[in-house]
Parts: sequence; structure tokens; C-alpha cells
Amino acid sequence: MTSSRIAPLALYQEVAERLRQRIFSHELPPGTWVDEQALADHYGISRTPLREALKVLAAEGLVTLKPRKGCYVTEISDRDLDEIFTIMALLEGQCAREAATKAGKAGVIELERIHASLELAATEGDINGFFEANQAFHRAVQTLADNRWLLNAIEDLRKVIKLSRHHSLFSEGRLEQSLSEHREILAAIVGHDQDAAEAKMRKHIASGRAALDRIAKSRNKAA
Repeated sequence: MTSSRIAPLALYQEVAERLRQRIFSHELPPGTWVDEQALADHYGISRTPLREALKVLAAEGLVTLKPRKGCYVTEISDRDLDEIFTIMALLEGQCAREAATKAGKAGVIELERIHASLELAATEGDINGFFEANQAFHRAVQTLADNRWLLNAIEDLRKVIKLSRHHSLFSEGRLEQSLSEHREILAAIVGHDQDAAEAKMRKHIASGRAALDRIAKSRNKAA
């Protein structure tokens, strides 16, 4: 009889996840040269699974493999952000539209619950808590949209956005603005207003990009 046991996660996949988290936390900042031998020694593995892991991250856009130069953590430019956020606005706007069409009572209740945690985090000035609730809110909208292709595309782009050196919620007044935008998105979805849900979500994504731009300009002036 063929064994039904599930094989453990491939080594290179585990290594890829560890490196992914180090990149997202900026422990490995954008532009960093990836020292393959040092990492292999650190994890106690050969360079073969490490290179396989780097190929996975390269496919996700998190690292860049340069012939005869090695591997570097991808640096994301202003142009990259402009182009990514433009696509994100389209994709997440479509998610909001589909969520407004398909949302049932249970889904709406869950979205309202998550929004309540957004309100609480904003009241307490808890940026980290607001960020986590914000991520949960967007995932909930995507779940309501029930379109796995949209979800996959959005998740891939969000990985690349995490390479940005800045966080939009640190822009002055952005937390309050973001909360107001979430209220509008929630109202449109609860009211099954497809056009409004799409428009409000697109506006929300565009506002996030503008906030990142303000932060970058402010820090450039300070430097």
C-alpha cells in the first residue's frame, strides 16, 4: 500500500520563508548583497538548498540575481511604487466591488468586527495594532470577493510593497485619514453599493501611495 504520510516541508522552502521574513523586517535591507556562504553556514546547510530558496524569492521579486555579481535584496524605486500602487488600486477596487456584490450577513458581521478593532487602535494611537487590523480588513474584503486569482495577484504585489523603506501610517494625519476611508469602504460594502465600494477602495490605495511619497520627501529634506 502506498504511504499516505505527508512529506515534511522541503528544506529550501523553509529557508525561503526565513529569508523572506528577514527581508520584510528589513534585517536584510533593500540593496543588501546576499552572502550565500555566510547564510549557508548560519543555517547549517549546503549552498544548494540556499540557492533554490533564492530562486523562489527572485520569482517573487524580493531578491535580484545579477550575473557575475551575485544576489541582492531588491531595491524598490519611486517608479516601482507608482506602478505597483496603480495596479493594486485596480485589483483591490475590483475586490471591493465583488465583495459588495457577494457579501452575506456573516461576512458583513466579520468585516464590521475587524473595523471595530481599527477604530479602537486609532483611538489608542496604536499604529502597530492599526496596521494589523488594516491587513485583516483588506484580507476580509478579498475573502468576501471570493476570487482566488485576484487574491493571488494582490498577495504577490503586497510582498514587493513590503520592500519599501517607509510605512504610510507614519505620515502625519494618515491614520485618521485611513480610518475615515475604511468607514466609507465598509458602508459601501454593507450597502451593496458596487460602484461606491470600488471607487472608495481605489481612493484608499491611492491615498496610501501619496502618504509614502510625503514621508520620502520629508526625510529627504531632513537629510
